[in-house]
Order: sequence, then structure tokens, then C-alpha cells
Amino acid sequence: MICFVFPGQGSQREKMGEAWTDHPSWELVEEASQVANRDLERLLLHADSSELSMTRNTQISTFLMSMVALDSIERLGISPQLCAGHSLGEYSALVGAGAMTFDAAVKLVAERGEAMQLAAEENPGAMAAVLGGSDETITELCAATGEGIYIANYNSDGQTVVAGTIDAVDKLMSMAKDFGIKRVIRIPVGGGFHTPLIKSAQPRLKKALGATRFYDSDISVVSNVDAKEHSRASEWPSLLLQQLCSPVLWKQSMEVFKKISPKLIIEVGPGGVLTGLFKRSMPEISAISVSKPEDLEILIEQVADQGPLHEWATYHHGERFYSSERLVVADCAGVFIPDPDLMMTGPGAKVVVGQSVGTIGSKAVRSPFAGKLQGMIALDGERVTKGQPIAWLQSEEN
Repeated sequence: MICFVFPGQGSQREKMGEAWTDHPSWELVEEASQVANRDLERLLLHADSSELSMTRNTQISTFLMSMVALDSIERLGISPQLCAGHSLGEYSALVGAGAMTFDAAVKLVAERGEAMQLAAEENPGAMAAVLGGSDETITELCAATGEGIYIANYNSDGQTVVAGTIDAVDKLMSMAKDFGIKRVIRIPVGGGFHTPLIKSAQPRLKKALGATRFYDSDISVVSNVDAKEHSRASEWPSLLLQQLCSPVLWKQSMEVFKKISPKLIIEVGPGGVLTGLFKRSMPEISAISVSKPEDLEILIEQVADQGPLHEWATYHHGERFYSSERLVVADCAGVFIPDPDLMMTGPGAKVVVGQSVGTIGSKAVRSPFAGKLQGMIALDGERVTKGQPIAWLQSEEN
């Protein structure tokens, strides 16, 4: 089994989109900018840390980088059998599982970020990672701190995030050593999230959730709220609304992964925080972060190290994917017309990076890698959906 996990706020960094600008998956940024009616490319390439720390910017930029990374992985033909996301990352996970469309998620994340930004301005707050204490100890520390402090994330044994008013977080940090806490680190976010401080964002988010179409999915998503697998569309509006002011049960969610013992966990998006948590908590499970294009090669090597992928994972329509093989997938929906020269040459035809294997409407479907054509998966004149496999190649190294 292969699992995808998606990072949340705090994983953003300046110029985090630079590495992706020449990759075919970067086209999602333009699409998202049109949907959100914002210049998101500028945010990913030129915004400083202060601008990125604003919630309305943090959430959409982190989500979008996860989507670019997700698209790049899907272009290799790799799909998950289980997904989860940390806080904001849960929205990315729903797209990865097919429970929500990309465009719908862009709108919803933008609304969530705006609602939480306004709530944070109304009730200023802060968050901090507490390292080296048990849940019981941190609960006692919060009680000793007094009002205005809450546990926001149960990340792992030895790492818990607290949130609350700025004064309360400052007070907790000053008292931490008295409780045997090794270290407390401020998190670069703009509010006391997953606490009652952010409750005023709920009405706006509820309205946005009500306007969003969710889908039943074959791939389950482990919810932050209850650390259980969910796949029914009807469950997500309530779960995502609860998630806003509830602690993130990430440590408990990781236990779900531990029980199923996946062959590989892929963190999809910026940073690598979740990968680190899995490696420390479950060293027996392989975990890798894909946050830049170079990581895709490492991913392929990791897949090869696990043995033939066809023995433990599948991709679209039940086809098998081997580490020596590649899929060219549709990057938009429409009617597919294969390239006539490739069809004439047939299997064995050489394909170079950037070469068109056909068209969808007026748009060329270009291969992101080189290889020999093994065959067309999509038929001439077939109506395809975004992400659907189009052609099957044998990599040129083999």
C-alpha cells in the first residue's frame, strides 16, 4: 500500500515555487490564480516571510504547492490507497483522494484562509510546538498557565502544539522548563488555530462548505477530528467545520497508518515536517517528502528499492506500474486525438521530453519524460478526464 500525506500551515517558505516553474505541473498555478482571482504565482515566487505568514496567503500558497507536487507524482502514474492531511493539508488530501475537485478546493481554501485571517485579527493568537513532554505533562502545563491556552495539535510522542492568546503562549513558554519541557518553538502562523479563538470563522466556512460539492471516494482520508477513515461525501462538511476549532489528532492518525503498515508514505508538498514525524515515530515504515522536482527521482529510486510496484500498488483503471515504465496522463479534460506519427510508427516509437503524444481539444499532451512507446491507453476520439493515463512508455534507460 502507498499513502499520501499533505502538510499544513507552517510549512511555507519564501520562493517555494521557484524549483517548479519549468515543470509541466506549474500550469496549475495559472489555473488556480484564475479560480481565486489572485496572482498566486507572485505569492509563490516573490512574497517575503512576513507576507506568507498571513493566513489568507499561507493557506492558499501551501495548498497550491501541494497540488503542484501531487500533479507531478500523478504524472508518473503513482496513486495512493489512503490519504491524510495535517489541518489545512486535509483539504489537499481530499483532492488527492478524489473527494473534491481542484477548482472547488481552491475556492474553499481561499474562503477558509480569509475567514481565519479575519477571526485571527478579531482575536489575536499564537501557536508554539512543545518538545519533550507527555500529553499529561503538557495538559498540566496548560492548566498552570491559566486561561487562553489550549492543545491544538497532538503531533507525536514528544511533540505537541499549543495555541492561544499571545500573552498565554508567552507565559507557557516562560514556564515550560519548570515542567521538564526541553524546548518550545514559536510556529510562523498568524493566529491561535484549532482553538475557540478562531470560532468566529465558522459561519463563513460553513457557508463555503455548503456551496462545495464533495464526492464519495474509493480512497479513504483519515480525518483530523477523529483519526478515522472516511470516504463518504456527506461526512466532510461536518468534519471540516469541526476541524476548525478542534485539536488535530495527528499522532492518533499515524497509528492508523502503523496498523496497515504501508510500503511507502509520501509527503506531498512543501517542507518535510510530516516525513520527519513518521521517521521518528515509525522508523520501520519508509517515508519520503516530495517538495521539489528533484525529489521525483528520489521517489522513483525509493519505489525501486521496495521491489516491483505492481506487487503492492496500483494506479488508474487497475493498470500496473513498474519503476522502469512511465505514464503520460491528461492534464485537462476533453476529447483525445493521438499523434498520427506515433500511431503510424506504433510500439517502439521514440518519445523525447516535451514531445506531444496527441491533443485534447487544441491543447497538446506532452510527455514529461523520454522513452519508447509501448502503446496508447486512451483511444482515438475518447473523452478523457484530467489525470487519466494517455500513453504508456518504457523509460529510455531500459
